Amino acid sequence: MGKALEITDTTFKDTISTAGEDTPVLVDFWAAWCGPCRLVGPIVEELAGEYEGKAVIGKIDVDVNPGISAEFGIRSIPSLLIFKNGELVDTIVGAVPKVELKRRLDAQMA
Repeated sequence: MGKALEITDTTFKDTISTAGEDTPVLVDFWAAWCGPCRLVGPIVEELAGEYEGKAVIGKIDVDVNPGISAEFGIRSIPSLLIFKNGELVDTIVGAVPKVELKRRLDAQMA
């Protein structure tokens, strides 16, 4: 069963650029103190298992990695960004149901 990658300011660019052509990368921007993040966290872990080999699923702690958070203007968490071919293609802000995350991720796989 897959596990979400722990992404850092240092590994972020490599993670989104080396995912492979047409492979979507979902990045969950979160913090330990954030209640809604604790709701989304287990969903992100489930998606990591379900999409293993089809998409890259990762998490970045905004408190420990402020650089990338600032670069993408993350002001509300959880924020889930989807990248494809190294480019930002979708942004989801707030705690959303798993079905919505899957729908948005699947839309990038077509």
